[in-house]
Amino acid sequence: MTPLTYDVAVIGAGSAGLQAAQTLGRMHQTTVVLGTDRYRNDPATHMHNFLGHDGQPPAELRVAARKDAEAYDDVRFVEAEVTRISGELGAFVLELAGDEPVRARRVVLATGVHDTLPAVPGLAEQFGDLVAHCPFCHGHEFAGARVGILGSAPHTAAMASMLRPIAGELVVLTDGARLDDATAASLDLLGAEVATAPVTAVRRTDDGLEVDLDGAPPITLGGMFAKTAWAPTAPFAEQLGLDVSELGAVLVDGFGRTNVPGVYAAGDLAQGPGMPMPMASVLVAAAGGLLAGAACVQDAALNRIA
Repeated sequence: MTPLTYDVAVIGAGSAGLQAAQTLGRMHQTTVVLGTDRYRNDPATHMHNFLGHDGQPPAELRVAARKDAEAYDDVRFVEAEVTRISGELGAFVLELAGDEPVRARRVVLATGVHDTLPAVPGLAEQFGDLVAHCPFCHGHEFAGARVGILGSAPHTAAMASMLRPIAGELVVLTDGARLDDATAASLDLLGAEVATAPVTAVRRTDDGLEVDLDGAPPITLGGMFAKTAWAPTAPFAEQLGLDVSELGAVLVDGFGRTNVPGVYAAGDLAQGPGMPMPMASVLVAAAGGLLAGAACVQDAALNRIA
């Protein structure tokens, strides 16, 4: 029988939400997981740097993780989009698109973020494979190749430095922008080639990528890194009055607690103490889900005996 009020509502069925659900299910907390079929790492053909799952397609991990969570009687999955959250600790109301509202004593936000790529024709089609944004997740796959870095901001030099031991050659594509003197000097020290012409297109070849430049010969690459602009996928932080960082991430403590009692956040949406930004990693997201789920249980237990 469906409870009138769940102990916890988990919003999001990626690695953070699924791990939170499993943790809560094991502790016999009535839990509803509300999710859609949209995930940040959908474009990725394979995920990497995840203990025991290196090179596995992301969807396979989600299928296995959901099966684990569904094995617990107290966990229920609902395929529905949450449109609004209101209420307070012990009495949150989650409005759903095309379905009846859900009530929960606590809420775990695991809704993630979405990426916006630079507006270069062909770039989005290769994103998640030959174009990536995280060297920890996809850098090794370009080992020994000629690797491009699209961008001109100061972080470009740091990216080039991390990739220097991996790439056979480095090419920084500034897309018509001028590098500042410090960045230019750092790239020169690293031995990186710099192409300043505007990038007009990116396309796949048999050997990797070909990058068209305005007024200059095309450049062939084995892979490319591009910085994305990201934003939360849902407006819940604003609806609930959560504290957010300058980047827009939800600020949490070491256990995923936000500034609003009863609301927790995990995954790419959450920024922990001492972190300059969220760590965009499937493994870190899952760990955050475990911590947020554990915090829900601990806080509920303390409330009962206080």
